[in-house]
Amino acid sequence: MAAKDHGHGRKTHGGADASCCGVIEESAARSRARREKRMEKPHPWVLLKLTVVVTLGIMGYAAYVYVGRFCIPMIRDNDGAIPGGRRTGIAFVVIFALLGLMMLWTYGMAVFISPGKAKDFSEKCEPPPFRAPIQRWYDSTSEINTGPFIPIPAEEAAQYQGNYDHSNQNSTIPSAPSIDLSDNTQTQVRSDTNVGVTDALPPVQAAKASHEVNQPQADEYQSAPNGAPMMFTRRPSTTPVLLPEYRYCSKCKFVKPLRTHHCRACGTCILKYDHHCPWIGQCVGAHNHKFFIHFLQWAILFCLWTLSTLVANIVKSGQFPRDDIDPQQIAIVALSGLFLLFTVSLFGTHLRLILLNWTTVESLNAERMKERESKVLSRLHAWYQFGAKRRTRKDWDAEWGRIGFEGNLWWLGSARKNWEAVMGDRWYQWILPIGRTPGDGLTYPTNPRFDEEGRWRRRSEWPAELR
Repeated sequence: MAAKDHGHGRKTHGGADASCCGVIEESAARSRARREKRMEKPHPWVLLKLTVVVTLGIMGYAAYVYVGRFCIPMIRDNDGAIPGGRRTGIAFVVIFALLGLMMLWTYGMAVFISPGKAKDFSEKCEPPPFRAPIQRWYDSTSEINTGPFIPIPAEEAAQYQGNYDHSNQNSTIPSAPSIDLSDNTQTQVRSDTNVGVTDALPPVQAAKASHEVNQPQADEYQSAPNGAPMMFTRRPSTTPVLLPEYRYCSKCKFVKPLRTHHCRACGTCILKYDHHCPWIGQCVGAHNHKFFIHFLQWAILFCLWTLSTLVANIVKSGQFPRDDIDPQQIAIVALSGLFLLFTVSLFGTHLRLILLNWTTVESLNAERMKERESKVLSRLHAWYQFGAKRRTRKDWDAEWGRIGFEGNLWWLGSARKNWEAVMGDRWYQWILPIGRTPGDGLTYPTNPRFDEEGRWRRRSEWPAELR
């Protein structure tokens, strides 16, 4: 009887543990559901515009210190002012006011001009039928477990190198099943709840698929058309990003126009979404990207002028007792220096992206592809074989083209054309916030080196005049 009771006790204890685990799992699931529901809601309007008020406050404080505590004493020719007197003070005020007004003008344009909302141009519809590609090891964005470097046997290496070096780039051999080095199906299928400042390209979920496309599994040692093992070649994404099913927004319930993405902070799809900028209280997109760049240009000049003239005054005041150095000027020096570094780095980043005709979101896919290729190269070559890695990349570029140029779906053929597509074709449009952003934000020409569904093709498959 005692043994029976003991066994019954063990059973009861096990049941209690299972029940406890079930309660914990259920609670965690409810918590996740509540968190995802909160994430789906756009940020409150007050929260979105709060940093705009802070930014304007910093601008106003800088104007007060620079004009009231730096230039006015100079105009009055007070002791301790920078040599030059009234004329220098007036000139400093005029230049500061000009730069400040230009910065304020461009800032207002970036804040008040809408980036373009896709809901104003798209009608709600049911999700298009989705063709789900088969997930392969090389389609994953997770890190490749390459393990230690293992040299290829001499016979295999010689045969591979001979085939690879003497491959005919104009070969008519059909393309082998593609290996995705830039994006993955798993990322594409996930919900828009993870989309925010850095967006993604989520299609409709696989559960809504009407059928699947059966693609043959590619052996990682299968030979590519250039003779190299499949695992050691460049294989761009096979995702047909231009198809409607890959552009459907499950939140807004419509097929997004080209280059449009859903912003979680704003709670809507933005035309040519670049990023959500808290400093302007909204997204940077098709219709205000140009004015955002203008703001960065004039903010750099404003901060540079403010910083340089105030530092000159402080350096000159160093010969006097410490009491003569205005602490508020020190504060503005720190703020202008900080914002100068921030705006210069941001402008440099966006200048590069514009010259490539990329948005911030689109550049992330290319960076992932470069990281993936670095891992493939580390598997193919030892860590110290820098020359061999460089030659392999060069061979890949000869077969496919460069990732940021020929391998860019939106590349227009030159940096000048890419720049004019955003900033306009007149020189004064490049520095003044006048005119409208070129284009309608809905349609964009694609790189002819890609097929009609948005997949990168080999050089041998390009139009003859582009090879």
